[in-house]
Amino acid sequence: GQLDTTCHAFVGETVVLPCITTPLGEQTLSKSKIYWQIGTKVVHFFDNGQDSLEHQDEKFHGRTSLFLDKMKHGNFSLKISNVQLRDDAEYSCIYRQAADQQTKKSVIKLNVSALPRIEKPPSPSEQNQIPSGSPMDVPCLALLPLSFLLLVPLGLWHL
Repeated sequence: GQLDTTCHAFVGETVVLPCITTPLGEQTLSKSKIYWQIGTKVVHFFDNGQDSLEHQDEKFHGRTSLFLDKMKHGNFSLKISNVQLRDDAEYSCIYRQAADQQTKKSVIKLNVSALPRIEKPPSPSEQNQIPSGSPMDVPCLALLPLSFLLLVPLGLWHL
């Protein structure tokens, strides 16, 4: 299928994959099936008015949900919590209406990135090993006011 949209998330975040169609109403929703899939793997399945997760792929167990209060308005978006690198895939949102067997499908690509690593500050014992006079002795924030003071006169010079 054609790719409808692309979403981005970092590992550990919660992401919502959009899937919107025309408003349905309560009656139609109770006779509908909504599949979220990766290939043939079931990510989330909603059948006849309720979640039906017995065939859900185990790596998504307890991490997916639909917005039940918004579904009658045509919002079948899928929320995935605690996103993992292995969640990076093309997801299909398939809506099948029982009454007329009409099927609608959209494809959403999820790109998952690892969180940028934040270096932890060295412990006091590691700091003692840094030779005196090295750049590590000067905190980065101490350089900010100095550069600001240098830029102000330069800015006035051009006036």
